[in-house]
Amino acid sequence: MSAPEQALPHYPFSDRGDRLAPELHDLQARCPVAKVRTNAGGEAWLVTGYELAQQVLRERKFARSVLGAPGGPTQDAPILAPELLDAMNHLQRAGLRDEVLKALGRKQPDLPADWVAGVTAQGLDAMVREGAPGDLQHHFAEWVAAQCMCRLLGLPFEDRHWLAARADTDLTMKTVTDEELARNWEEIRVYMQEYTAARPAEPRGLLDRLADLNDRDELDGRQQALDERQFSNIAAMLWVTSYEDFASFLGVAALNLLRRPELMDSLRARPELMPRCVEELLRCSVVLGNAIPRFVTQDDKLGTAAVKEGDLILLSLDAVNFDPAAFDDAEDFDPARSPNPHLRFGYGRHHCPGAHLVRRQSETAFGTLLGHLPGLRLAVPAEEVPWVPNRMAIMPAGMPVTW
Repeated sequence: MSAPEQALPHYPFSDRGDRLAPELHDLQARCPVAKVRTNAGGEAWLVTGYELAQQVLRERKFARSVLGAPGGPTQDAPILAPELLDAMNHLQRAGLRDEVLKALGRKQPDLPADWVAGVTAQGLDAMVREGAPGDLQHHFAEWVAAQCMCRLLGLPFEDRHWLAARADTDLTMKTVTDEELARNWEEIRVYMQEYTAARPAEPRGLLDRLADLNDRDELDGRQQALDERQFSNIAAMLWVTSYEDFASFLGVAALNLLRRPELMDSLRARPELMPRCVEELLRCSVVLGNAIPRFVTQDDKLGTAAVKEGDLILLSLDAVNFDPAAFDDAEDFDPARSPNPHLRFGYGRHHCPGAHLVRRQSETAFGTLLGHLPGLRLAVPAEEVPWVPNRMAIMPAGMPVTW
């Protein structure tokens, strides 16, 4: 890449989740593959077009695992271990992938709907007891995400504040040094290592089941067990990504609902509309503080851009999901939109294994929220809701509500 540094826009453009950054709309309209300057100081190609994003996710020449190699390009902080960007392949080689997919799949035996509804109501009741205005981000989004992910992984809920604080730090851009991020990650990794090493005979959740499988004596010739550091890195990654992404989506999506009181009334009257509404919330909620990275492994054309081996590609799935070439009336929130081929969970072979979990638990959590608090409304204008700065997973800093 040879464009002068001063000519490149700095990405990301915004910390806010209440709207798509105007710069993304502009690039999508005039230059859907554009050079940008990253937080790490390097150059990258930012993709904002729907079909171009599909191409990157579909074609193997745009790789992900290479980004974990030493010296590879980064958009924010350096990747601390290859397995953090290539976890599913590492799990598959160790014979652990199927157990993860079972836990995150359609049935989700660790997270029955009545339990999720119950813990959602508990968080809302605690908010009501404290009095209005309450903080829906704390008592709903972060509460439900922590409850679900602690139960799924088998982590003690009483450790949630310690775990969430370190997850928050790990997903902070720019304001934390690389050394601070490395120390923070090592604290989470050691916690996971010691916690699973002391596991009881009866598994407490997914992490214990994975540890038992990883320690089994019988491995076929194609399988290779994870070493202690690899396993604890992946365990930490499962907590950080699952908690942060879910808390981010629940918060931003809740704000999208609160901005539409008539929609909340419709969902209360016709709860069968919730699944399609959740799909539209997934499409329209702006939750990516940075972007989905890929690495160019051979020279090629991407749209009108000539990308070179070694280039960094950044996919703005937030922008992609507003592409008018893929969605009629893309700027409109349509809770009955069908079909709704958003790319929130990726595309093709690069599809997020947690998609079923987010869909199912979001339907339950939002249904409980609307039914439990029929008078729920924002206590401040939507534009005054504060946002946590420099976050990879965009998060309201608080969401004042009354009821």
